[in-house]
This record gives sequence, C-alpha cells and structure tokens, in this order.
Amino acid sequence: MKKQFFFLFALLTGLSAFAQTNSKKLDLGTRTKDHFMIQYGADGWSGRPDSVRTGGGFSRHFNVYFMLDKPFKNNQKMSLGIGAGIGSSNIFFKNTNVDVTSNAAKLPFTIADSIDHFRKFKVTTLYLEIPVEIRYFSNPYNVNKSWKFAVGAKIGTLLKSYSKGKDLVNKFGQSLSGTPAIEKEVSKKFFNGTSIALTGRIGYGIFSIQGSYNINGVLRDGVGANMNKYSIGIGISGL
Repeated sequence: MKKQFFFLFALLTGLSAFAQTNSKKLDLGTRTKDHFMIQYGADGWSGRPDSVRTGGGFSRHFNVYFMLDKPFKNNQKMSLGIGAGIGSSNIFFKNTNVDVTSNAAKLPFTIADSIDHFRKFKVTTLYLEIPVEIRYFSNPYNVNKSWKFAVGAKIGTLLKSYSKGKDLVNKFGQSLSGTPAIEKEVSKKFFNGTSIALTGRIGYGIFSIQGSYNINGVLRDGVGANMNKYSIGIGISGL
C-alpha cells in the first residue's frame, strides 16, 4: 500500500511540475471555478479466474463529483482539479452465486449452472472518492468550445457493498418464486476498504470519454483472487 501511495504522489507532483512552464498569462476571471462531473459507462474486473464468471447484464458505473478548478499561474491552459463525490460500480454475474455474507475465509463464487440460481445477479460497491486531475484546455478563454485532456488519480473509502439477486430459477431456467422476487445481502467484509485508481479523459466541450484503472485489488488481501477494476465510459463536465 505504501508503494501505491508513493507512486500516486510522485505522478501528481511530476505532472504539476511539468505544467508550471512559462506562457502568456490569460485573463480567466470569468471562467467558472467549480462544477459537477458526471460519469457513466462499463466496468470490469481484470485478472479474474474462470470461477468468477461475470456477464448476464451490463456491468456499469455511475459517478458524481463536485469539483473545484484552479488554473496554474504560469500556464493557464492547464489547471488542477480536485473534488469529492460518490463512485458506484455494479458487476453482473452469469449463473453464479456470490455469498458476500459468508463466514468462509474466502469470498465464495459458486457456479450455479445445475443448481438454483438468480436469473439476474450483481455485486455493488459504493465509495466516497476524492478525484485529483491535471487538466489541459486548447481554448481556456471558452472551455465550452475547447478540446480538453486530463490525467490524474482518485482515492476512495468504502461506504457500502452488497449483492442483489432477482428472480430465483432452477437449473432449467424456470422461476421458483412465481414473481421476480429480489434478495439483497449487505456486507463489506470481503471488499477492499480503500480504492486507488489512475484516471484519464479526453473530450470537447462538456462531453468526454473517460477511463480509470484501479492499482489495488477489488478484494481484501487473502480473501480471493487478485482482481483489479477497470472502467471506460462517457463523462459530462463543465471543465
């Protein structure tokens, strides 16, 4: 964990130093200093073994952050963005039961092709996150008509994690509940309490393509396979 924090610190310090190059100072007095950033798209877990069988639905994230923007004094085409918000991730599984409340030492992923299982099943994690970005604007006078590039990182603390199954069926796919009953189990015991991710985005105006990769595992050490979450999607942001 110490190596990961050192890596993030060195990365952001280097980007900040690179941005502080000499250029003509621009009058950005009318540019907004704060804004919301909304992100939506696909999620996945890299490094997962065959027993962790995702699918059966669109694994996705939805993130909302309130951001502050501070232009660099010596190069106002570049700025530092920092904020706070909520990041959510929903991973769907195909004919697999994930027992997040299990008393076992490792999180059970039970393939359920020949036993009762839920037609739809997902695991959700919610993190309180602090994103930090180094940003570049091709037209800092009018950011709504500007190409935008940003790289950075975000760190989060786990607020909640749970599984949700919908419509219990037998091995033939026949419903056992009659109606699409929902079963929800809540537990944080298996999931990493800290999320550390590298981030990047590129766009024009308020729209962008964004992505992130977690450099630490989805699960706590020793409770399962070493898997890392990745995301790619679209973003809406004033800056």
